[in-house]
Amino acid sequence: MASYKVGYFIGSLSSTSINRRLAKALARLAPSELQLVEIPIKDLPLYSQDYDAQFPPVALAFKQAIADCDGLLFVTPEFNRSIPGGLKNAIDWASRPWGQNSFARKPSGVIGASPGSIGTAVAQSQLRSVLCFCNSPLMNNVEAYIQFTDGLITEDGEVTEARTREFLSNYMQELHAFIVRVLTVLPRGS
Repeated sequence: MASYKVGYFIGSLSSTSINRRLAKALARLAPSELQLVEIPIKDLPLYSQDYDAQFPPVALAFKQAIADCDGLLFVTPEFNRSIPGGLKNAIDWASRPWGQNSFARKPSGVIGASPGSIGTAVAQSQLRSVLCFCNSPLMNNVEAYIQFTDGLITEDGEVTEARTREFLSNYMQELHAFIVRVLTVLPRGS
């Protein structure tokens, strides 16, 4: 059976982010055909069009990390009813310069956790809009807005509640199936 490398972005820059815990849980629950690797965003400078003529090495490495993946997963919090600034900055780097968009035709999933009862619904909606503009095929049939409660996911990514563990496992199975479908229709390099 084919395996797929899935790069994931954690929208929060905090080392203690609940979305970092969620990402660890998703990596643990992913089908064996998915290899999850974090694509860090914290070292990227603020994007400016002035860099388009010559990207700094950190941004070139960032774009290469995306290119090396078969699919992408965005694990994001919601800050002030929006996408966190660091994540938006990373998307701007990856989609520039014009004509060198790293997200084009790259299958993506979006998920997030928040202590609030609607999870990260507003941020995810805005993120989906941005990714649509970036021509990234999005998994839409399974939406995941996780209300994080104390102890739900341990620091090493163990999900302590059976229903949530089952839901997240199903989410990762659906992401796998979605990546397979997209890459069947839009093979890499085509």
